[in-house]
Amino acid sequence: MIALRLALSCSSAPPPPAEPAAPSAAEAAGAVARFDTELRALWLEAGEANWAYETNINDATEAVASAADAKVASWMTTTIPEAARFDATPDKDPAVARQLARLKLAQTIPSPKDPAALAELAGLKTELAGLYGKGKYCQGENCRNLEELSRTLATSRDPDALLDAWVGWRTVSPPMRAPYTRMVQLANEGAREIGFSDVGSMWRSGYDMPPDAFTAETDRLWNQVRPLYEQLHCHVRAKLHERYPTQAPATGTIPAHLLGNMWSQSWENVYPLVEPYPHQPDIEVDSVLAKQGWDHLRMVKTGEAFFTSMGIDPMPATFWERSLFVRPTDRDVECHASAWDVGNRDDLRIKMCIQPTMDDLQTIHHELGHLVYDHAYVRQPVLFQDGAHDGFHEAIGDAVALSITPSYLQSLGLLEGVAESQEYVINTQMQVALAKIAFLPFGRMIDQWRWDVFSGATPPDRYNAAWWDLALRYQGIASPVPRTEEHFDAGAKYHIPGNTPYMRYFLAHILQFQFHEAMCREAGHEGPLHTCSVAGSREAGARLSAMMQLGASQPWPDALEAMTGTRTMDAAPLMRYFEPLQAWLTEQNAGRACGWTP
Repeated sequence: MIALRLALSCSSAPPPPAEPAAPSAAEAAGAVARFDTELRALWLEAGEANWAYETNINDATEAVASAADAKVASWMTTTIPEAARFDATPDKDPAVARQLARLKLAQTIPSPKDPAALAELAGLKTELAGLYGKGKYCQGENCRNLEELSRTLATSRDPDALLDAWVGWRTVSPPMRAPYTRMVQLANEGAREIGFSDVGSMWRSGYDMPPDAFTAETDRLWNQVRPLYEQLHCHVRAKLHERYPTQAPATGTIPAHLLGNMWSQSWENVYPLVEPYPHQPDIEVDSVLAKQGWDHLRMVKTGEAFFTSMGIDPMPATFWERSLFVRPTDRDVECHASAWDVGNRDDLRIKMCIQPTMDDLQTIHHELGHLVYDHAYVRQPVLFQDGAHDGFHEAIGDAVALSITPSYLQSLGLLEGVAESQEYVINTQMQVALAKIAFLPFGRMIDQWRWDVFSGATPPDRYNAAWWDLALRYQGIASPVPRTEEHFDAGAKYHIPGNTPYMRYFLAHILQFQFHEAMCREAGHEGPLHTCSVAGSREAGARLSAMMQLGASQPWPDALEAMTGTRTMDAAPLMRYFEPLQAWLTEQNAGRACGWTP
């Protein structure tokens, strides 16, 4: 027995199992090709289902959309770990490696692997979208939807009516609080399973730089433009105090309901109260659009004509057949303007309840900008069918809309000939700044709120307090009435229950001026940047098309360089565009106590 034990102890142990060889580069390429095919089919099904739901909100379409989204989420939870096997593959083709990396970011709200949790998350997302889309403020049998309430904020000068509309819309969002809190928990679980600390970190990883570096980049850009915003805030606050002396203080923050917009994100509707030179002509064209009988088709065809004048392809016939341009009377729809390429197959559509207004004309240009971008990169692999980063997608249409200058409006017969005096320039710049400069701090704060929610820095019992802390910090805006944690004011903004990342809009408001300056340079424009229109410039169109065709196939600095000649996002073109207004505001604010206390 002793000899047997010795023999056993002296025998050599079996060798450890060999490490499995890393998949080959050819296997990685084959897997990516398969992912492309499968993802196209899934996104087609989900796109059709979500289009049907948002253009006909009911229990049946909600169920179909939720099921389609669950299928996409299930595929992602299976495929992303499979794709991770190729992280160790040597000598992968760079395009294959980039597609594998982008796959992790292909789902805005990542789902957990557990089937029950996955289904629950899909249901929560659909529930939140439905609560917003069906939202109405009812006083007895008198119910008003968001468009009607927004119209009150835009046109009324009765502070009581403004407050009622502002508070009324925020009765829609408290029921979202519990499902949103649960959605955050499940989405973070999904994010951790694919290698991210939380959903906010995952979102910030989509910019070809580390998440913390991206946060620093947004702060750098905000600090470039903050001086102009603070001057605008100071002047607008003074004028609102003149009009509403008991509601709007002369110093400190501005009450949110007085700025003409449901979320105080753009202030152009208070232009009549802050107009620099009231007796000068301006670019008010809403009455002309109504008088001339512009309908939704004429509005959209005018936007399309701007792009085709630059040598860019027109919309396909299916666009005119499948888009939603007006609010139906027989069903609930989600009227928030959006552009769709259903199934990533050049099935281009707009969903928008169009009114004959200058604001909607500009929005049409914005949405068409998404679609011409979609069309330009349609031949790319599906994981490259996206903007260089999401700010690029938002910037295209807005950059073109900067060319809707007085001279262009005159060419459309919407504005009579006017001499562009200094007073006229200041008036028009004020109108543009009330839309674009006023937006910048709002664009910066929305995702900061979500980043903090996803990371846990803002717990559920501080959701509302944190929202108003950020509004104070960035916008210098305050609620007109006390708000508590019984409320969920973040949910009153579409992009929160709709789970649409918002940093894209902030970046787009910087990039559009870089794009505009680059196209104006290509068009041979001479003179101040704010006077440039690139309508009819094939050279500017060619520069734009070269960038758009890249899609997301290259890091965004490469695409930016193709468009502008520089690899850095920069607010200097924006500041150059508004030089006349900034000088005027500085003069007007002399002696005023500008700023506010965070």
